[in-house]
Amino acid sequence: MSWPIRDRLRKFPMDSSSIDLKGSEIDALRLADGCLRVHFSRAYIVKTMTGSQERTRWWQAGELVIEGAEVESAVPQAPLVCDGGDLDDNLYTYRDMIPIPLDTRGRTGCDLRFRGTPVRLKVRGETLRLELADVPKYIEHIRPT
Repeated sequence: MSWPIRDRLRKFPMDSSSIDLKGSEIDALRLADGCLRVHFSRAYIVKTMTGSQERTRWWQAGELVIEGAEVESAVPQAPLVCDGGDLDDNLYTYRDMIPIPLDTRGRTGCDLRFRGTPVRLKVRGETLRLELADVPKYIEHIRPT
């Protein structure tokens, strides 16, 4: 017997989460031995649940790690507030967000913009992953307008 799609979603809701790059706070950028680590002291996460019109906003610390990193220019000095940018995952480009989870290899990289400065972080790499620390902290519900 096949359940209607609405019933399946009620019984098995699918959550999705992503980091909203705009406004996320970076307190350290480290490049060593071809590995770039972008440390977010506050990465702002938006969580959605299939079937719900409301979303929730959270924050969590973590690092975006690019191995085999080739940086196009000097690594900017932190602290910085991200103003958006692109993450390349082979054929996909994620604009102004980082999907959770993220762990990929191949043609990867990022092009990040920062608030209040024309400096950008442009990096190409072999692997790209997101390592989150601790647990997310709730901020608010985002209701549709």
